[in-house]
Amino acid sequence: MEAQSQYNPDPHAHPGLHAIAVFEAAKGLVALLAAVGLVWAGPAVLQHALDGLAAKLHLNPSHGPVASLLRGINPESIGIAVAVTLAYALMRFVEAWGLWQAKAWGSWLGCIGAAVYLPFELYALIRRPGWLEVAVLTINLLVVWILGRDLAKRRR
Repeated sequence: MEAQSQYNPDPHAHPGLHAIAVFEAAKGLVALLAAVGLVWAGPAVLQHALDGLAAKLHLNPSHGPVASLLRGINPESIGIAVAVTLAYALMRFVEAWGLWQAKAWGSWLGCIGAAVYLPFELYALIRRPGWLEVAVLTINLLVVWILGRDLAKRRR
């Protein structure tokens, strides 16, 4: 007797859900690697890198925004940045799992999460038009459209 598959996708789910799930999981992995990098590097390495960047850009690290940023890099701020980055990674992994399993809540989470960025992407495109801004906006609009269409199909 053949074993039944545990995966029973919603017949109304959009076929692009798996592609978006892989994309979201990749973003979660990048965030996870960033958190590990922050822990590994620590404040001293980040401060040294910022000093080097300020020197290359001919900025004065003794006062102004660079000095403020340098003072803000400390173990506590690194811990906060790591916690926020890990929360972001977890959210992306949960969303990816929900989309992979064709769960409606996964489509809701993805649609809302992608739509939140649209005003910022439009602003970036208006301020500094370029191929990268167009590509990011286009991909995000496509994600919102696919997930919105998936949710609409589920309602019927």
